Amino acid sequence: MIKKKNVLIQLLTWAIVLMFMIPVIWFLLTSFKSRVDAFTYPPTFFFTPILDNYIAILTDSAFISKYGNSVIIALSTCMLSMAVGLPAAYSFSTFTFKKKDDLAFWVLTTRMAPPILVILPFYLFFRETGLLYTRLSMIIVYTTFNVSFVVWMMKGYFESIPNSIEEAARIDGSTRLFAFFRIIIPMAAPGIAASLVFTFITSWNEYFYALILSGSKSQTVPVAINAFISLMGIRWGEVAAAGMVILIPVVIFGIIVRKYLVSGLTMGAIK
Repeated sequence: MIKKKNVLIQLLTWAIVLMFMIPVIWFLLTSFKSRVDAFTYPPTFFFTPILDNYIAILTDSAFISKYGNSVIIALSTCMLSMAVGLPAAYSFSTFTFKKKDDLAFWVLTTRMAPPILVILPFYLFFRETGLLYTRLSMIIVYTTFNVSFVVWMMKGYFESIPNSIEEAARIDGSTRLFAFFRIIIPMAAPGIAASLVFTFITSWNEYFYALILSGSKSQTVPVAINAFISLMGIRWGEVAAAGMVILIPVVIFGIIVRKYLVSGLTMGAIK
């Protein structure tokens, strides 16, 4: 009876995974189709695959340039969000000071504001400072919204680490800064990995701010896909190929930190 129940759970799990993978599989198939096969109705699953769509986007210097922009912006956002968010989360979880809860909630509210509400202040600010249409402006915006997630994610994770571990290091002569970098941070690696994945994916996939605040030299790949849409129609093969190429860094990043990801997403919620 138990074995049958486990089999049913496994089948249900794979069915759900397959359901969520259908759009990815569909895009993957379309990326290897010719223009004629892409518009065939009803859709065909048996066709002669071609590499023309991948060759077209990988030899497009404008697309490659925008791909590089996305890599730089996403990685810079991750590093800056961690540099600001980790010490802040540690402070909220360790120290006691006035209005701590209010300040922590204020940090969270920076993520609550709808993008359409804050895009104009950002635009005016960057225009006045000369940062409009630069990669730095995109990094600042993405960091603003990702820091709050890092703080609240890591705050719960730091609180799950026993204080006695840090106290033992302090008794042995370690400074608080040394204990933070050499003891607390390694122990919090799963939570950091989960935060990095979320921050990277959020920055990599973001479209609205990139559409408004980026220029020709700072545009990211989600916006660059618009170039495959013209008055002559949508080049679905190239759109699908670009989508699969955009997916590669996210998959690689997830594989690298996969052993930390599950525990990182759950551990901070356990007290």
